[in-house]
Amino acid sequence: MAPHAGGDSSSSSSSSSDKYKPQDAVHAALTMGALFGTGGLFLAAVKTSLEKKHVGPWAVFSKHGNIAATFTAVGSVYEFSRVASANLREKNDHYNNAIAGAFGGAVLGLRAGRIPAILGYGALMSVTSAVFEYTGGRIQGAGRNPDVDEFERKEMLRKRYRRPVEETIAEIGEGRSIKLPGYDERRAQRLKEAYGFEVKPVCADPERA
Repeated sequence: MAPHAGGDSSSSSSSSSDKYKPQDAVHAALTMGALFGTGGLFLAAVKTSLEKKHVGPWAVFSKHGNIAATFTAVGSVYEFSRVASANLREKNDHYNNAIAGAFGGAVLGLRAGRIPAILGYGALMSVTSAVFEYTGGRIQGAGRNPDVDEFERKEMLRKRYRRPVEETIAEIGEGRSIKLPGYDERRAQRLKEAYGFEVKPVCADPERA
C-alpha cells in the first residue's frame, strides 16, 4: 500500500506543477516598469507643454520627472508583487492582483507622505485590480472560450433570441410582403366584411385556379 500511496502523491504533485509554471518576477517588473515609465514620461511631456512660462525640453525631467518616476515605481512594484504572489501561491487568480494592487497603491500614496493616503490608495487599487481581474481582465468583459466554435456560438445566440414568425406577424400585421398561407382568403373576407363586396382571391398557382 505504501508504494501505491507514494505514487499517488508523486502524480498529484506532478499534476499541480503542470498547472502552474513559475515566472520571472524581476523580468516582469522591469518590463512593466519600463512600460509605465514611458507613459509617465509622456504625461510629463504633456504637462510641460502646457506650462504658461517658456521652459526648455529638459523641464520634462527637471520639473516633472517625478511623474515618470512614480509611474515606473508603481508599475514595477505592482508587477513584481503580482508575479511573486503567483509563484508563492502557485495560482493565477484575482487574489494576486489584489495583493499587487495593495503594494502598488501604497507606492502611489507615498507621494502624499501620510499613512491614511498610503492605506487609502492601496485599498482602492487593490479592490479595483481584483474586481477587474475577477470579471475577466477585459474592459468588454470576460474573454470567449477558445474551445467553442464561433459559428456554433452565433447559431446558438440566434436560436436563443429568435422570435417565432407568428409572433412577429401578430405584432406588425400581415401585408408589405409578409404573407402567411391563406392570406388572400383572409384579405377577401376582411374586404367583404368592411365594404360588402366579394373579391376573388388571387391564386399564385395557375393549376389550382
